[in-house]
Amino acid sequence: MPLAPGLQAAIVDLDGTLVDTLGDFTVALNATLDELSLRRLTAADIEPMVGKGSEHLIRSALSAVDAPQRLYDAAWAAYQRHYDEINGRHSDVYPGVEEGLEVLRRSGLRLACVTNKPTRFAADLLQRKGLAKAFDAVFGGDAFERKKPDPLPFVRTCEALGAAPSRTLVVGDSSNDAAAARAAGCPVVLVTYGYNHGEPVGSVDADGFVDSLAQIGRLL
Repeated sequence: MPLAPGLQAAIVDLDGTLVDTLGDFTVALNATLDELSLRRLTAADIEPMVGKGSEHLIRSALSAVDAPQRLYDAAWAAYQRHYDEINGRHSDVYPGVEEGLEVLRRSGLRLACVTNKPTRFAADLLQRKGLAKAFDAVFGGDAFERKKPDPLPFVRTCEALGAAPSRTLVVGDSSNDAAAARAAGCPVVLVTYGYNHGEPVGSVDADGFVDSLAQIGRLL
């Protein structure tokens, strides 16, 4: 049974939904910690920190290694430099993603990628992974005044796509995506394989769940 009749567009998250970027985060963040003479973190330490933007990631990492927040500016600058150097090298497109995006495009939907990752990094990653061609627009965490879970990015993206929120499907991996979608008035489907801040995604209020993006067609 379709989620919503007459869908016009879809908004798709990036980290944890399209691409498993935990390796990129781990390498760039540990290079930053090394530069500041701070102890390293494991991928398991970092995974719950992912999804709320680079600022949150860096502040969370500093807290995790008991470093003072006054190091934030230096950590921010180092992290941006290191991430730019390795963006996409330690990440992989999830199985079923290319098929799922093709299903959405064949359904006549306009597509946008909306992520809390900085726009430049998001656009570069999509290009390097061969996914950029699927999207009509890419908006990162610096594209709007507020980030997800605030609904503003989705509201503005619907405007950019010329689609009503009620007819724009959101596809993500976390409570951030679901909360923003609910507040914006968009239907939302979550993938079960993402990050969701280290919490079980099945408990999140969503309209549906898929184990692979290739399954999205059965909900359209």
